[in-house]
Amino acid sequence: MEKRSAKIIYKEECHNRDVIATVDKPFNQLSGIAVLTGNLCENGAVLKPSAASKNLLTHTGSAIVFEDIEDYKHRIDDPDLGADENSILVLKNVGPKGYPGMPEVGNMGIPAKLLAKGVTDMIRISDGRMSGTGFGTVVLHVSPEAAVSGTFAIVKNGDSITLDVPNRKITLNVPDEEIAKRKAKWQPNIKVADRGYVRLYQQHVQQAHLGADLDFLNGGSGSDVTKDSH
Repeated sequence: MEKRSAKIIYKEECHNRDVIATVDKPFNQLSGIAVLTGNLCENGAVLKPSAASKNLLTHTGSAIVFEDIEDYKHRIDDPDLGADENSILVLKNVGPKGYPGMPEVGNMGIPAKLLAKGVTDMIRISDGRMSGTGFGTVVLHVSPEAAVSGTFAIVKNGDSITLDVPNRKITLNVPDEEIAKRKAKWQPNIKVADRGYVRLYQQHVQQAHLGADLDFLNGGSGSDVTKDSH
């Protein structure tokens, strides 16, 4: 195959700018992924701006906290759930260690009572992940996850949270002294497997900002096959 330099390809004529946009006139002004920082996620978090609602990219609301996936499933459609369209849903313990494997549960559904009012999106934050085709103003991969401490682990119902995507920030609006007190009292509440691969995984998996890889896989061993396997 003929090799062609990037410079030559750059000069090629485009016959349909609806398909291939230019750097000067991009298809979307928002980046594919926004990496957020702030006291809520000491090691970062991610959000997909193109899937988010523009009116929620800068927003402050009160947290509705679910301690784990079971708590979420049990309460999300409770008519007495104290949520409105300005609330921020927070789901803990669905990260690499808290829900081994870090499943795609970050795209939390909207509470039934709000769906009935026509609400189609609200801010949702978790230490889990979701499909790249998912829609919504969803903050994912919060690190450190709730299962291993950090600020995300001590968020309470009613806490004020500010999402500021333009400035790539997410902030728990709680005084530093209160955050420190909560962290001092925090205790892990996840179940650690007794044996097998799940136990090995929970003991060695790294946090989302490190790729949720196993710590003993750091480095490289090359591609040499030292012995035949039959």
